[in-house]
Amino acid sequence: MTNELLIQLLAAFLFTMGTLIVLLRRDSIMILMGIELLLNAANLSMVAFSKSAHMIDGQIQVFFIITIAAAESAIGLSILVNLYRNFGSIKTQSATTLKG
Repeated sequence: MTNELLIQLLAAFLFTMGTLIVLLRRDSIMILMGIELLLNAANLSMVAFSKSAHMIDGQIQVFFIITIAAAESAIGLSILVNLYRNFGSIKTQSATTLKG
């Protein structure tokens, strides 16, 4: 197997694990970690495709995705802090009173 194929298999595994975490877990921190796994899998896949196509476009886009992931982490953690302040828990089930 070539290196690009192994990287794509690793990216698919990470994406699957991230999807399962987001869908099956109720803890907010674990959901954020699952989203980070999804973004990292997309990064890994883009780098592997751009390397195999001998183009630099995918590697440039990865920098933008990393920036978005950092902003998403900061916003997600601030939401969790406010959730804990208001409800005393970071479980997503405790925030059901926020529904309109």
